[in-house]
Order: sequence, then structure tokens, then C-alpha cells
Amino acid sequence: MQPAFPSRRVAQLTGISLRQLQWWDERGIVVPVRDGHKRIYSLDDLAEIAVICELRERGFSLQKIRRVIRFLQRELGKRLVETVRAASEYHLLTDGRHIFLEGSARGVVDLLKNTRQPMLSVCLSDTVQRIDANLRGPRKRNASVRHPIQRRRAA
Repeated sequence: MQPAFPSRRVAQLTGISLRQLQWWDERGIVVPVRDGHKRIYSLDDLAEIAVICELRERGFSLQKIRRVIRFLQRELGKRLVETVRAASEYHLLTDGRHIFLEGSARGVVDLLKNTRQPMLSVCLSDTVQRIDANLRGPRKRNASVRHPIQRRRAA
């Protein structure tokens, strides 16, 4: 069974706001499982959110991100994270109009050689690996658990 993450944990791990997660759910960008009113995200959802956050930080619009996700689902029959995890390295490149997904460094170099304009590149695999490392790494102590305060006796 895959681990499940409540919205607050996803927000902590990815740096995205709870409102943004809700908005993405409402728009069908990343749709978690529901448990009553709670949104529960799978490990695949979490990794996909991290990749989307990375793309957003690099200037990709949500419209372009949706195009990438639909392309992968249509052409490869897989979710974004399944595609990224299946190979050692995946790079997403764009010239602003076209989107390219390359699975090897040689493919990236060939694409860059043949283009006549600048391209933005994001290594999707690195983002997924960062999330995996955060989950496996040492857990931080819960900030809400405080040490008992030692009381001094009045003299």
C-alpha cells in the first residue's frame, strides 16, 4: 500500500499553499482521493505536485503544464510521475511554443543543436528524486511538542 499524505504534509514538503492545492484539485490538475472533506494525496500525487511546482518556478504557465500532462497521458498512457520514474533522467524543454520531453542527455544535446532559439530545460527526474529523499531522510521533530518547562521555586 502506498503512503498517503494529508494536504498539510503535501504543503510542507512542496512549499505550495493549501489554497493552491485546493484550486488545483478544483481545476483537475492534481485530483487527490477524498476522505470526507479531507484531501488525501498518494506518493504519485505528491511527486507530480513537486514537478508542477518546479515547472511553475521556472515560468511555465498552468496551461502549458496541463498540455504536458495531457501529452504524456495521451502519448505514453502514463501519469507524469510514472514517466519520470521509469527512466533515470527526463528533461522537459520548451522554446515557448513547443514542448519536448527527452529521456537522455544525448537527446537534449541533439535538440539544442538543432534549435535556432533559446530553450528552457527542467530536469524532471531531479525533482522527483528530491521528494523521495525528503521522505526517506531524517524526520524533524514536531515543533508543536515542547519540552516541559522546569519551574523554579521562589526563595
